[in-house]
Amino acid sequence: MKYAVTFAPEAEEEFRRLPAFHRAVVRDAINQHLAHEPTRESKSRIKRLREMAKPQYRLRVGDIRIFYDVSGMDVEVLGIVSKSGAADWPNQMGVRS
Repeated sequence: MKYAVTFAPEAEEEFRRLPAFHRAVVRDAINQHLAHEPTRESKSRIKRLREMAKPQYRLRVGDIRIFYDVSGMDVEVLGIVSKSGAADWPNQMGVRS
């Protein structure tokens, strides 16, 4: 089954600010991973975030991190940040459980 992927307004803006090459890589990763198996954790790609109510997951795509939530068959992309900003993003924008 395919999940419906939507972007929060902030994530949409972050996506638009990426260089064209990175947008294509991120779009492919979203179509491959989030649209089909967004909760399937792996050592290197998808990680469930502990002690966080929002965002629930992080997808690693090269030097870019995609933070997202899954609810039923819906995936909401909350943030797209560089590797260097990934450690601070959940603390600033996320909600602890």
